[in-house]
Amino acid sequence: MTLQLMVPNMACDACAKNIINAVRTLDGNAVVTADPETKRVGVETEATETAVREALKQAGYPATA
Repeated sequence: MTLQLMVPNMACDACAKNIINAVRTLDGNAVVTADPETKRVGVETEATETAVREALKQAGYPATA
């Protein structure tokens, strides 16, 4: 599954790294891109969108579609 999400409170590279780690904790094979400038996150994963969003929420980075 490929997801494109917006994470409004991603402000820096450290935030992006935390987001990538949160998704990879859920799916170690996930391909994740996170761009603090545009606040966009791209995810290619076997996990569901609901699971990815919950992982991001738990990490402190709630996402919207």
